[in-house]
Amino acid sequence: MIKIEHLSKKYKSAESYSVVDLDLHIKEQEIFGLLGPNGAGKTTLISLLCYLIKPTSGSFTINGLSFQKNKQELKQIIGIVPQEYALYPSLTAYENLYYFGSMYGLKGQKLKNKIFAGLEKLGLDKFAHKKIDTFSGGMKRRVNLLASIMHNPKVLFLDEPTVGVDVQSKNVIIDYLKELNKQGATIIYTSHHLNEAEAFCTRVAIIDQGKIIIKGKPQELIDAHENAHNLEEMFLQITGKALRDYA
Repeated sequence: MIKIEHLSKKYKSAESYSVVDLDLHIKEQEIFGLLGPNGAGKTTLISLLCYLIKPTSGSFTINGLSFQKNKQELKQIIGIVPQEYALYPSLTAYENLYYFGSMYGLKGQKLKNKIFAGLEKLGLDKFAHKKIDTFSGGMKRRVNLLASIMHNPKVLFLDEPTVGVDVQSKNVIIDYLKELNKQGATIIYTSHHLNEAEAFCTRVAIIDQGKIIIKGKPQELIDAHENAHNLEEMFLQITGKALRDYA
């Protein structure tokens, strides 16, 4: 589904590359986790794959399509759930979803039905006509997710989709993502919640300093590292325990 070859990105004001000569293949209907410390290059890689920023060098295709040649077709098959809320706070949940659905060409009763079905599925139907700025963090995260899948994307990019939410909201979001995956969606997911990633992802790659250090099925990676009993312990063995603060 995704083929990345020698992909690199260096920002104009940066001293070093954020993504370095990266090669990666992601299969159709995988749940693929991109894991790494702060500043490792995870968000930059997702931004590149969504063509929010242009690569310095290298190439990639999604479902056999490239942004250089197939920009409009690619926009129709990808969905993006950004780390920050991408919602209009002064609009209601329904109005936000109607707006985003309309951008993808949905309209009429079909769009209305899809909005209310999604809100009901994620426990938000009672709040359909409440403004987003009155919502809790977990509620905003759920609407954020719905906004990204109004057009039934083949590939869904999620950058920290459960950060800052309560346990109940996290479970609802993860269960819904699993359902979307069973329906055919390929999911690319970043998170600092390594226990969540261990249970959720079919494969993971650990990125550090813009390079993939290791990749594979979570349990296989754990088993390959002595004294690692879970993904978090394996992650610390690979990346070290030093703080990764950056500005």
